[in-house]
Amino acid sequence: MLKHLFKLIWNKKKENFLLISEILISFMVIFAVFTLLVYNYQNYKLPAGFDEEDVWAVELGEMNVSKHKDSAGVVHENLRNVIKGLPQVRSISFANGNVPFANNIITMGLNYKKKEVSADIYSVEDSYKDVLRLTLVEGRWFSPEDNGLSKSTIIINEETKQRLFGSEKAIGKVITQFDDHMKVIGVVQNLKDKSDFKTATAGAFQRIDTGGIRDMSRMLIRIAAGTDAAFEGKMYKLIASTIKSTNLEIKHLVDMKAEKNKETIIPLIIFFIVAGFLIINVALGIFGVLWYNINKRRSEIGLRRAIGATSGSVSGQLVGEALVIATFSLIIGSFFAIQFPLLKVFDLPASVYLQAQFFAIVFIYLLVIICALYPGKQAASIYPAVALHEE
Repeated sequence: MLKHLFKLIWNKKKENFLLISEILISFMVIFAVFTLLVYNYQNYKLPAGFDEEDVWAVELGEMNVSKHKDSAGVVHENLRNVIKGLPQVRSISFANGNVPFANNIITMGLNYKKKEVSADIYSVEDSYKDVLRLTLVEGRWFSPEDNGLSKSTIIINEETKQRLFGSEKAIGKVITQFDDHMKVIGVVQNLKDKSDFKTATAGAFQRIDTGGIRDMSRMLIRIAAGTDAAFEGKMYKLIASTIKSTNLEIKHLVDMKAEKNKETIIPLIIFFIVAGFLIINVALGIFGVLWYNINKRRSEIGLRRAIGATSGSVSGQLVGEALVIATFSLIIGSFFAIQFPLLKVFDLPASVYLQAQFFAIVFIYLLVIICALYPGKQAASIYPAVALHEE
């Protein structure tokens, strides 16, 4: 039966060319949709590497501070002491502008032997780990024992370790940044600090020294769960009166993450709407072609029923023909789809393309079956005598 259906469709390939092309185009669009879905879902499932709940990011703005580093250090320390005195505050850390979900990105090249990686650089304090609750994979975090060392210390994430050292142990290795030699003392879990749907990039953490304290324009504060907006207003006034800053702003990391997620979600929704209209058009096209074929083949169907064909066999043949047409389209479409992982298009993992191809094939088959069921049922209900009489 299957061989007969393939032969039947092949002999009518010119008549079915447009339908095959329509399903082929639909398959490629669905393949693109599922590629985006699978890729973003895989990224979403990855651990964040930190906890953004109940963390506020304070943009300190332009502070009226002397250019002398000691004066800047005193102002920052006074601010820290004032904020620490609030009962709702759990921990505080100054940082550069490159905090999670911010628009600021600071990158520098890190070198080890002949390998080089461009990494996001985070200038942080010893308390940064406690504020964001980072997860150490190897080694230790910054501590007072790093003071006065001949080589500055650095902490890298898993992505940087993999690209620079592979399977080797990273702790104790010395990497260079321009002419600066830095000793790796720790490795932390990758941080998804750009969005829930962005893959973690190479990153490295450097300890703030006294010379760089003036450039620390952000402050991360972990507060007690359930703190209300009234406390936020109180903190704003307290910081503003302490540092005499302009452009002071307090943001919640969860809100900043939601804004970053929208940058991925909104284009996806638009793309899915466009793809949805195409799928509807394809479904209507398949339905219309099958309906036309039934009316065109009423005498054939009536003759088959007259010589003993059951309604189930008639309906099954029409559904089978639709599936064979879809199979021709999917064979051609799969040939093009398999080129994406082979040619490393968009540099996505091969598993993303393979899963997307599988889901797209299943989706097309289900779509064709759904569109073919009602016309097949209508064909099975044709009475032999009526069909032959019309002929």
